[in-house]
Amino acid sequence: MKDMMKFKDYFGSVHYSDEDGVFHGKIEFIRALVSYEGTDVKGLRKAFHDAVDDYLVLCKEKGREPERSFKGSFNVRIPSSLHQAAMQKAARLGVSLNQFMQKALEREVTT
Repeated sequence: MKDMMKFKDYFGSVHYSDEDGVFHGKIEFIRALVSYEGTDVKGLRKAFHDAVDDYLVLCKEKGREPERSFKGSFNVRIPSSLHQAAMQKAARLGVSLNQFMQKALEREVTT
């Protein structure tokens, strides 16, 4: 992913404001808004790591499960004819639609 940092399975964006002279970002791919900033790259990276750690501590203190960036499930909206065709192909192969789609995605992202 372009312009991203990763720490403890969380991804953070990297932006720069020339007007303010600061780097800034937020934890991406979760609903909670967790932002951070730094005056240089090293400071931004530390602020990102601290933000992730603080988020995890806050969740623990509140008895909440921290959001994960990627849960392993998502909704895809496709035409009903494509849904039907995929289901029929999966049935012919003797696999579930989920297994069929997983294999199709694996082929696409590894080529």
